[in-house]
Amino acid sequence: AARIQAIWRDCRARFGAGGPFLFGGFCAADCFYAPVVFRFRSYGVPLDANAAAYCDAVVAEPKVAKWVAAAIREPRIY
Repeated sequence: AARIQAIWRDCRARFGAGGPFLFGGFCAADCFYAPVVFRFRSYGVPLDANAAAYCDAVVAEPKVAKWVAAAIREPRIY
């Protein structure tokens, strides 16, 4: 978790000036890390302020909300 937060912090510092995501605007890198965001939240992983803000931005992204809504509609197979 610490290493991922360090990666996020570095990306935001070097490339994230244009918005709240790793490289400013929402991109494939944020799609890649979206499951990690949800896992961190599910398990209550303590996050630094930078990582918490990034997670909030990912969860608030309309494309991610659409993805989550579609996942909820998926039938469960046991």
